Amino acid sequence: MHFEKRFRNRLNSIKLNPSQILGIGFVILIVTGGLLLKLPFATKVPVSWIDAFFTSASATTVTGLWVVDTHTAYTLFGQFVILFLIHVGGLGFMTFAIMIIIFLGKRIGLRQRLIIQEQFKTPIGGIIKLVKRVVIFSLAIEAIGIILLSIRWVPEMGFWKGVYYSLFHIVASFNNAGFALWPDSLSNYVGDPAVNLIITLMIITGGIGFTVLHDLWYCKKIRLLTLHSKIMIVGTIVINIISILTIFMLEFDNPDTLGALSLADKWWAAYFQGISPRTAGFNTIPIGELEESTNILMMMLMFIGAGSVSTGGGIKLTTFIIILLAVGTFLKQKNQNPIAFKRRIDIKIIYRALAIVMTSISFIFIAVFTLLITEKIPFLPLLFEIVSAFGTVGLSMGITADLSIIGKLVIMFMMYLGLVGPLTIMLSVSHAEKEKIRYPAESVITG
Repeated sequence: MHFEKRFRNRLNSIKLNPSQILGIGFVILIVTGGLLLKLPFATKVPVSWIDAFFTSASATTVTGLWVVDTHTAYTLFGQFVILFLIHVGGLGFMTFAIMIIIFLGKRIGLRQRLIIQEQFKTPIGGIIKLVKRVVIFSLAIEAIGIILLSIRWVPEMGFWKGVYYSLFHIVASFNNAGFALWPDSLSNYVGDPAVNLIITLMIITGGIGFTVLHDLWYCKKIRLLTLHSKIMIVGTIVINIISILTIFMLEFDNPDTLGALSLADKWWAAYFQGISPRTAGFNTIPIGELEESTNILMMMLMFIGAGSVSTGGGIKLTTFIIILLAVGTFLKQKNQNPIAFKRRIDIKIIYRALAIVMTSISFIFIAVFTLLITEKIPFLPLLFEIVSAFGTVGLSMGITADLSIIGKLVIMFMMYLGLVGPLTIMLSVSHAEKEKIRYPAESVITG
């Protein structure tokens, strides 16, 4: 009893800010998942320690990069471990922790509320109600998706296999994790309207962000939506249309991708590949056979990523749009803040967007530099792999299994970075300092 009291006092004396708690929490989750995937009854074939932890990191960060085939390497238990990690990673481990506390009838303290606030990037007022709604929304949307996909797959596969395959792929797609139960992802369904529409709708819904879903559900008029929701909705529509049309044109005559397909299947393939790279990681055509120009486009989409407070990664679409608005305002030589939907963008948000972009590029540069030293793999596939890991996408040009141990560790870190965010990592090790002295301004020549 005395030892337990001393341990509890020692635990309470550890001062961690919300960013540090989130970061450490996901590390613990990855380690736990790796240990579970290493159990004898979790695998069908021998899986190394590094591959088990890589799979755990990929599932927890809802990425989908894999070094061993999910269906042939892992048993049903192992696959359920992967599904659980995807769910916790997609919704956030603190969301699950809060729901357990609520289920047990315990009181949720200020510290837990602050961590949830850090996770959802929203005001602390009504945060527990938001968590409950996020869980309900997520489970309801997934249930609808499972039913719809089961209608398509049960007649083809049989009842139990059809339902399980539907469950696995709906959970993976809604949480924007590119894990599939086929080694070539969803290539067998390249021209299947039902599979294409259901999976992409799950990807878009999960990637648009929980706060946007909450806003859409409870807001009675479109004009009353928050600025964040308006930017996300319009931005998602525009970037998806541009991506689909561009991929269609770039790959139209490529015999290894769209070239051999009928016109209708070409559109379905371009549609799917135009939506998936922004964090989902599924594919219906071989990524390694794409034109280099298409690979560059996909890397840009993976770098941009999905929405804030979503199941996706990347710098986030709103960050990208804020940067575009700031650049546009400067080029117009307007001495004012950027304007969107008749609302002014605060300068602090612009600074934050710039910090996110610069820290992200810096980490990607360091990762590329490291892998060019350790791996005997061409530059473009390495860059593609690293950007895919950072964007928690899961698309690959087929080099993941060929990486060295150091290469896999670097990719694991990039997946982790993409999940928690580069700023969260930086802020967890930095301390805010008050400006004691205000210095005079002076011009600096740039450009």
